[in-house]
Amino acid sequence: MAEVEPALAQPRAATPLQPAAAALARTATTPWDLSGRGLPGTDTVIEEVPVALVYNGISHAVMLASPGDLEDLAVGFSLTEGIVPSARAIYDVEVAEGCEGIELRIVIAATHMAALKLRRRALAGRTGCGLCGVESLAQALRPTRVVDGGGSITAQALDRAFARLDSLQACHRASGAAHAAGFADWQGGVRLLREDVGRHNALDKLVGAMAAAGVAGEQGIALVTSRASYEMVHKTAAAGIPMLAALSAPTAMAVRVAERAGLTLVGFAGRGRKLAYAHPERLA
Repeated sequence: MAEVEPALAQPRAATPLQPAAAALARTATTPWDLSGRGLPGTDTVIEEVPVALVYNGISHAVMLASPGDLEDLAVGFSLTEGIVPSARAIYDVEVAEGCEGIELRIVIAATHMAALKLRRRALAGRTGCGLCGVESLAQALRPTRVVDGGGSITAQALDRAFARLDSLQACHRASGAAHAAGFADWQGGVRLLREDVGRHNALDKLVGAMAAAGVAGEQGIALVTSRASYEMVHKTAAAGIPMLAALSAPTAMAVRVAERAGLTLVGFAGRGRKLAYAHPERLA
């Protein structure tokens, strides 16, 4: 097995458009072509580590995530999962590294902790699934927030937003394995971006960054470099963002949830045709 060296560089301080980079590593490779020969070399890969979200000393969820912007992940997950109604109900977030992974030690108000205990679930996360470990169908299909308002966006502005999003994906350029979630205003200007090996994690990090920056959801749209699943639509609506544009296709459940939530859902947003699956009234 190839030996993987630790991170290339120390993570830099987070800014709206240059977030702290997810840890990257160098690994040995052997190129292979039709001749069956190649010279050994190295490549950059993205890290994924177990991250536990611990609320008031009680472990609630464990997922595989990229070890960058973890405070944003803690806040965003808490908001999109309905654990707290606003970031003001989160009193503290501590990132604690251990031998087996990272703990996000989150302190929330006692009333919200009591509610969390009532619906506590053993959530064993995976990079490709946002519903692993739920204990019942009722937990899986939670009520969705209804969003309204917002502005309208042109096809040209959406193209500009995705072009800018692509240029800002430092972790993906280095590794080829990171998803991105961005927040753009209605004119197509990208204001915030977060990356992670998991698409749900990237969106949670974005929501956490929005809370930290005081950016309201109705001020723009969410952009994701993945498909639009039910969970992605649910998290977008929970953040009060009235539109989600995805590079890939939505699922049928995602379309139904977007319709009920009043959320504009656009698929294939970077491929020219831009299919609107729900609430096209925000498309100028």
